[in-house]
Amino acid sequence: MQKLRIDLVSDVACPWCAIGYRRLEQALETLQGEVDVELVWQPFELNPDMPPEGEPILEHLCRKYGQDAESIQRTQGEIVALAEQLGLNFQRATERRAHNTFDAHRVLAWAGEHGRETELQLALFDAYFGEAKRPSDPEVLRAAAVRAGLDGDEAEAVARSDRYADAVRAAERRFLEAGVSAVPGFVLGGRYLISGAQPPEALADAIRQVASEPDGRPSVTA
Repeated sequence: MQKLRIDLVSDVACPWCAIGYRRLEQALETLQGEVDVELVWQPFELNPDMPPEGEPILEHLCRKYGQDAESIQRTQGEIVALAEQLGLNFQRATERRAHNTFDAHRVLAWAGEHGRETELQLALFDAYFGEAKRPSDPEVLRAAAVRAGLDGDEAEAVARSDRYADAVRAAERRFLEAGVSAVPGFVLGGRYLISGAQPPEALADAIRQVASEPDGRPSVTA
């Protein structure tokens, strides 16, 4: 069986990242027995300069994209409907606030050392979009860690410290320098970048193609 590493550059505050992951899952289902994929999550901050209190999502998106409230509400409704079709909990997505997620990424780095980063990512997507909770709140991270099968006390301790800060910053810089300027970004085999929540069929075709190619091409993440 062919093997392929996929680095998924993502932010827990990005709705398209949750959708992109579900589409990747669908793509991988079609590749069972054909390609053995190692999935590694990588950090990205949509709102690195956001103050701790955050900002109402509608106000934030209107300013960010220069659109009126009606247009943003319509787009958000379409995103929620798409997410729910994929089985994601976006029940309170329109009530959420825009937040910085750096502390969440630090705890995710810790979870990765325990082999439970995907489980924690999904729990945080659920907490943010399903429950409108602040993803870098230590208590939210504790509860999400427990749901992901991790030690809640240790997760909260990481959240209240500065552990993994250097590792997260280094990973963010590495993928920004590699050309990942928006999320989700799928880096296949360290060589090819696919931007956006592409349809499962397109992801499956790209994974199959890259997995079949010999190594030796320039690395996207070098």
